Amino acid sequence: MLKKHSKFFEKLIFLADSIIVSLCWVAAYELRFSTGFMEFISGLPEVWGFLNRFMGTTSDVPEFSLYFKLIYLIIPIWGFVFRSTGLYSPRRSASRIEEALKIIKSTVISVVFLIAMAYFLFQYKYSRTVVLLFVAISSFALILVRMLIRYVLRIVRRKGYNLRHVLIVGAGELGFEVANAINAVPEMGYRVTGFLTRNDEKVGQTIKGHEVLGVYEDIVQVMEDEDIDQVIVAIPLSSYKRMDFVLKNLMDEIVDIKVVPDVYQYITLNGGIEELNGLPIINLRESPLYGWNMIIKRVLDIGLSFFGLIVISPLMLLLIALVKFTSKGPVFYKQERMGLDGRTFNMLKFRSMRVDAEKESGAVWAKRGDSRRTKVGTFLRKTSLDELPQLLNVLKGEMSLVGPRPERPIFVKEFKKKVPKYMLRHKMKAGMTGWAQINGWRGNTSIEKRIEHDIYYIENWTILFDIKILIMTIFKAWADKEAY
Repeated sequence: MLKKHSKFFEKLIFLADSIIVSLCWVAAYELRFSTGFMEFISGLPEVWGFLNRFMGTTSDVPEFSLYFKLIYLIIPIWGFVFRSTGLYSPRRSASRIEEALKIIKSTVISVVFLIAMAYFLFQYKYSRTVVLLFVAISSFALILVRMLIRYVLRIVRRKGYNLRHVLIVGAGELGFEVANAINAVPEMGYRVTGFLTRNDEKVGQTIKGHEVLGVYEDIVQVMEDEDIDQVIVAIPLSSYKRMDFVLKNLMDEIVDIKVVPDVYQYITLNGGIEELNGLPIINLRESPLYGWNMIIKRVLDIGLSFFGLIVISPLMLLLIALVKFTSKGPVFYKQERMGLDGRTFNMLKFRSMRVDAEKESGAVWAKRGDSRRTKVGTFLRKTSLDELPQLLNVLKGEMSLVGPRPERPIFVKEFKKKVPKYMLRHKMKAGMTGWAQINGWRGNTSIEKRIEHDIYYIENWTILFDIKILIMTIFKAWADKEAY
């Protein structure tokens, strides 16, 4: 019955998508040739002139039949691409943002196929404006309808319909974690029927609101009696020798089978599951900066640091002169710091202390009223202007504009012994500013709080998060009470 429902839902979504993309193709044609859209484009200011040049200004209106016949290509192409990208698979636990991005990506791929096939089959040059409008309108419409369908389904599931009955194999802490996670999102349509355990004494008991229905050996009988749709194996590491028995008993069953590995307590940064040539691999720790994320962040760093150096060059020259003529020694101060993946680099600052500042004390934190500071250095440190040369570190790729602040290797050795997860901060490139710093955790403050904020930043990193931190830094850096 479950498979029949899934097939019916798949066909329903495909039918809805086919109607939507067909109507959107017609709408794009009408918008281009039967409305004042092009007059609106041509009337935009000159800065938007590229739109006019891209879309063209022809006044010729092609026959509607030339465009209508493409619907016979659009429906199968969209169906093939959307099926290939998993958009017709059951997606109860997928996020809305993830599904929306996948729809946009699949629509663009489908349009590329459509343009190629239309050119070879019909040898007709279709309007770029129509194609562009079609991509925008269809993506928006498909996302909107999917969201509406998901919303209706969630309401239905909350009322107890369209449910999948789940059996959890494992009545320990890991099994309870699974049950709690399922119960927290009833709109997903999963309902825990009960647990299986290895301990006979627990059978018949009610744990966390769900009954222990039997032992592992009873799994096939329990599935038949309770009409189970999905089995989640949540056996602890100490009992993994029983995993083979459980999975072998499920080999010939048609239920969905999922395994929750008992390693969740070891997952730190962006843990998850990926596939390597068909082999599932569990990531316990991974930096969010890979692929396009890494490229986008690097482009932002290069662009803003280069622009910043140009804009503040007069200020930099003034500060160079002040440092040079008010105290003996070099203008810039190089200090070894630890950055991405534990690699060290020389971080640049305007020199704010005497040349022999650490001759007697060795490596120590700066403190309020520090006598080692020069007169100009006191002002530089209070306003954080001494950090400006690090734009060069950013331009060279040794640092980023935003990230965990780098520490000296001598301090890193000390902190990693005392502070759990301290070294995780080195999974992200060191930054001129960071989430910890704008929240007041800089300088000689709580290392634990700083690490807590650094890890939060890494786990929740987005380019918009970086931009937010940069904006907040501009308003907070000049009056930071911990800058001394």
